[in-house]
Amino acid sequence: MNITEAKEQIQNAMRAYFTKDTFGNYRIPVERQRPLFLMGPPGVGKTAIMEQVAAELGVSLVSYSMTHHTRQSALGLPFIEKKHYDGGEYSVSEYTMSEIIASVYEIMEQTSIKEGILFLDEINCVSETLAPAMLQFLQYKTFGRHRVPDGWIVVTAGNPPEYNNSVREFDIVTWDRLKRIDIEPDFDAWKAYAYKKGIHAAILTYLNIKKGDFYKIESTVDGTSFVTARGWMDLSDMMQLYELNGILVDEKLIGQYLQDRRIAKEFAAYYDLFNQYKSDYQIGQILDGKASKSIKERAKTAKFDERLSLLGLLLAGVMEYLRNICLTERMITELLGACRVVKTNLSHLNIKCALDKQIEQINDSTQKGRLASSMSEDVEYAHYHAAAVLNEMKKRIAGKSPIDSVEAFQLIKEEFDQQTKECKKQVEDAGIRLSQVFTFCEEVFGDGQEMQILVSELNISYYGMHFISRHGCKEYVAHSTGQRVDGYQDENFIGIEDIEL
Repeated sequence: MNITEAKEQIQNAMRAYFTKDTFGNYRIPVERQRPLFLMGPPGVGKTAIMEQVAAELGVSLVSYSMTHHTRQSALGLPFIEKKHYDGGEYSVSEYTMSEIIASVYEIMEQTSIKEGILFLDEINCVSETLAPAMLQFLQYKTFGRHRVPDGWIVVTAGNPPEYNNSVREFDIVTWDRLKRIDIEPDFDAWKAYAYKKGIHAAILTYLNIKKGDFYKIESTVDGTSFVTARGWMDLSDMMQLYELNGILVDEKLIGQYLQDRRIAKEFAAYYDLFNQYKSDYQIGQILDGKASKSIKERAKTAKFDERLSLLGLLLAGVMEYLRNICLTERMITELLGACRVVKTNLSHLNIKCALDKQIEQINDSTQKGRLASSMSEDVEYAHYHAAAVLNEMKKRIAGKSPIDSVEAFQLIKEEFDQQTKECKKQVEDAGIRLSQVFTFCEEVFGDGQEMQILVSELNISYYGMHFISRHGCKEYVAHSTGQRVDGYQDENFIGIEDIEL
């Protein structure tokens, strides 16, 4: 199955494992909760899946690579304890708590989140001395005498033996204690994740043209050449930082991440061409509805690969606006909740103390969420910026002569109203630019294949569908008969049109 299907399987298993009966006990006892085993080639996205699942379910995530552990670090160190049996005193071997189990308890202590995922990667590459203990762990969730706490799901992962010489083949007894999920590389499934992560537009458009270059591992007389999903993601991060700092992105850099000579060379050539298209087509002018006649004529006569590159540039340009809208609306939703609490607390706290308390709570929640890996990047952004706005409100009040709580809260409301006013303007601007993309494509490409690709790419884009489901886009509706967008609603998110303080 692909990465999207695997993620769904993991989430379903976790919901089942977390289900409790009327007495608060887990319906499936901990001992019978089979650990999940993700089997897939290296760099396919197994770790990324777990990070997404933890953030979306709001549970903690503790990760370990088992190749780095010895029997002592996994099981704990021995020590001598005095015990009394039948009137006699005896020296008995005990073990300190496993480093892995201790990490789980430490996260619970620091974050107060009692449910989570213990993710053990490369579990089929453990040392020979540790292998017997792993079988006990997979069945009873214990290292030595210490057990994984209730409410924690064990997920493991490993590579097939053809990709790793250190792999130890599991026997039937071991496989019969695991819930196995086989993952295969699939560009179309990865692309939805890539859009949300903001993968460089040049990478997405190149892979749309050459899907076969998304994932490749090949052994030759010169060694092993490979390209993985992880390689493309890490390259994207570096390309964006190089561009931000005015550093040249060249084949030397690309080859450090795409370790296949042909693919690195071809992508480097495409990247140069992509930048040429970016300059020639003046994407900002198209988004503003000011595309020149010469640009439209060139697009009409362009070859299909150039048209795909142009669509990628247009999507990247408008997606920046749509993403910013989503993040700003999330921030305002967080800010609204904080301001309402501040207003409620004014009966027994002065305005400064009420604001300080909310800022402290938001920062504490953010810190715990990051520590537990239970918070998505978008929610983290909303928390940070909501706290920053509350700080600005506090400064604004402090700059005034002594005022009572009613006057102080009026200043808070004015600042809040200004934030929502600016957000509504951003929504309007983003909607206009999205419409301009459709208008340009209608004029240049008509209702042909390019228009279908535009709609298809928006369908798999989280921020595109999030915006359209909340604010609409009549051009999208006109070209996407039968498409549903209601699946992108978030019940914990308040749309800007619903805001009232």
